[in-house]
Amino acid sequence: MRRSLTIAAIVGTVVLGSASTAGAAPRQAPPAPPAPGVSAGHETSAAAVHGWGEPNRVEEFDGPLGDEWNIYDGAGHAGKGRRTPSAVSFSDGIMTITGSPEGDTAGMAWTPGQLHGRWEGRVKAPASDESYNALLLLWPDAEDFPVGGEIDFMEMLDHTRQTTNLFLHYGKDNDQVGGKVQIDATQWHNWAVEWAPTHVAAYVDGKEWWRTDDVDILPPRAMHLCVQLDWFPEDGEGEVQESQMLVDWVKQYSYPGGGDEGTPAPLTEGAPDGPLSAHRAQSGAPR
Repeated sequence: MRRSLTIAAIVGTVVLGSASTAGAAPRQAPPAPPAPGVSAGHETSAAAVHGWGEPNRVEEFDGPLGDEWNIYDGAGHAGKGRRTPSAVSFSDGIMTITGSPEGDTAGMAWTPGQLHGRWEGRVKAPASDESYNALLLLWPDAEDFPVGGEIDFMEMLDHTRQTTNLFLHYGKDNDQVGGKVQIDATQWHNWAVEWAPTHVAAYVDGKEWWRTDDVDILPPRAMHLCVQLDWFPEDGEGEVQESQMLVDWVKQYSYPGGGDEGTPAPLTEGAPDGPLSAHRAQSGAPR
């Protein structure tokens, strides 16, 4: 049954990390570099942990983006600031989006999309100005938001980058459900989403932390990945500080249709939270 026409939210909090121990821990050697042809952090990706197989599309950010990428060039989110290709840079296989004190930032869409699938990206975001949100999201190919849906499977509203949110938008009234996970996103992590005919699940470093099995709220048509550093000037106080989002790689996988697959339970259940703030609606909108 379709949910209420008012904005609804189901928000849970998951804490990921290791417990502290007394005494000084032995110094550990830095991780070995990945083998040739293997992406950094692959061993803790959802794809590796859950056996997603080979991706049907890969971007390692080794240089300028190809024609399958649309880098936005125009007004920023909600008409504030500007999205400009000049805010994107590349170095040593890392793409950096830099948000300026004036609200010049960037976003991009990886097109065309697909109906159902899995997407994963390796991201870190230094602590930022309060007004900058870092996102990985799925956006409808048909550009028919809100009825076409939106899945912000990594949205960093917390400027300290210690809590990351998820928002799933659906329906003609832009209803939403969501959750949040506590993790130090100033370090590299692999963020993934699985969109199936029966569910949407979110992962970080191969661990599922959010899921909905409500098929009535799932997107109806093909979606594509977007990478964005969005500016919300009303969220900050004082002079805006330059902020960044770094992306090592992104990958897209087909979803094997039909049969039931392994569906691990979420790590923990969170308590319900209040309604989502209305100004977060369309936070992933590329236009």
